[in-house]
Amino acid sequence: MKKHHVACLLVVALMAVMALSVFPALAGDPPANNMEILREKLRGDKKLVIAEAMQLTESEAKAFWPVYDDYQKALKKLGDRHLRMIEDYAKNYGTLSDDAANKMIDDYLDLQADRLKLMQSNLSKFQKVLSPKKVARYYQLENKINAAISYGLAAQIPLIK
Repeated sequence: MKKHHVACLLVVALMAVMALSVFPALAGDPPANNMEILREKLRGDKKLVIAEAMQLTESEAKAFWPVYDDYQKALKKLGDRHLRMIEDYAKNYGTLSDDAANKMIDDYLDLQADRLKLMQSNLSKFQKVLSPKKVARYYQLENKINAAISYGLAAQIPLIK
């Protein structure tokens, strides 16, 4: 389980680096391909964490990983939206209007609603390939990883002036 904690810390560290790269005032303007390299590394590390923590049998793994991969593709789209929101905020940080702030709130709430819908719509797919306890464990892991990412981002993104 120590490896699990190390991997989670790695996830937080990678997300903090990603957050820093979005705010040029905090950390220079890296090329766009560096961001994608970091995101790809994060996805690979996340899969290792999931694999270790899930303790799947061979037959469970054979059924689980295709469902997981499809779910991660959908989560990536949400992550892309979230990243665009952060980038927009970074561009407008010093001059954010009330209208832009309202749009940012609406976009964020829509993103969270879509994340919940995605979790709900994929639940039955996971339940078809795993026991209820393992599905619950998987959702716990996703929640913990998402919380670590959110924490890393929150620590790096300045409050609205």
